[in-house]
Amino acid sequence: MAYIDYYKILGLSKSASQSDIKKAYRKMARKYHPDVNPNDSTAEQKFKEVNEAHEVLGNVENRKKYDEYGADWKHADDIKKARQQQQEQQRQYSSQGGFTGADFGGGDFSDFFESMFGGRTSGGSRSSTTFKGQDYNAEVQLDLKEVYTTQKQTLTVNGKNIRITIPAGVENGQVIKIKGHGGAGINGGPKGDLYITFAIKNSTRFRRVKSDLYSDVSIDVVTAVLGGDITVSTFDGKVKLSVKPGTQTDSKIKLKGKGFPKYKKEGQFGDLYITYKVKVPTQLSEKEKELFEALKNIKDHEH
Repeated sequence: MAYIDYYKILGLSKSASQSDIKKAYRKMARKYHPDVNPNDSTAEQKFKEVNEAHEVLGNVENRKKYDEYGADWKHADDIKKARQQQQEQQRQYSSQGGFTGADFGGGDFSDFFESMFGGRTSGGSRSSTTFKGQDYNAEVQLDLKEVYTTQKQTLTVNGKNIRITIPAGVENGQVIKIKGHGGAGINGGPKGDLYITFAIKNSTRFRRVKSDLYSDVSIDVVTAVLGGDITVSTFDGKVKLSVKPGTQTDSKIKLKGKGFPKYKKEGQFGDLYITYKVKVPTQLSEKEKELFEALKNIKDHEH
């Protein structure tokens, strides 16, 4: 089993942080992406290598196994089990005065692994032990506007196009599993899975908390004092609201069902919370100044 230095592929040292790995992966994936390098077989191969490196090093558990077992990292659990069995046999032989056997405490486990799981037995037949294929990891970047409705997208993962359905309401950082779209199994084992992480950026005026939305709406002093009708924007349109007389700044109202779609709950939406911000005028006409002065005089006489 050939050893591939995934750290070298990403231009990193073994002491690199998970953040460093993610940054290096994004930079190199953009550089070698097939869309940027059409009909460039060298760039295509580099792109595959960068994705493979990220699938291993970008996953904390996979990285630990890779750091310890190198080329055999995918079979770390089986190697541990085999080593424990071998050590137990050593203890038994030692207690009976027998030999202690070979030491598999360090270095490359490839030969040992092949003899235990993938090589030929003393009878000349292949081992029937099977292993699940490597899991793949991918990131999909979307805008908040795009996840307001269910949509389909085609992803290129490890050189293959995979068409997926993205349900409305998916959240930033959410991970979904696409079963059987990872690496090929070993000795006839099942394929690995594809784990997709969603990175949702927000270019809208709304703040999102799960399926609820929040927005600030400015109202003028006259409307705040006397009340009146205003038109406000929701995520998918506009609605008319009646502002109550004497509305204070930072007053809040709730528009039921005008929030964001609930994930995998067809037709269900969260709520929209609006906070009124009373806008104090800074440039008054002479007539407006006179009116405010008159109002001030009235207030002064009342006191």
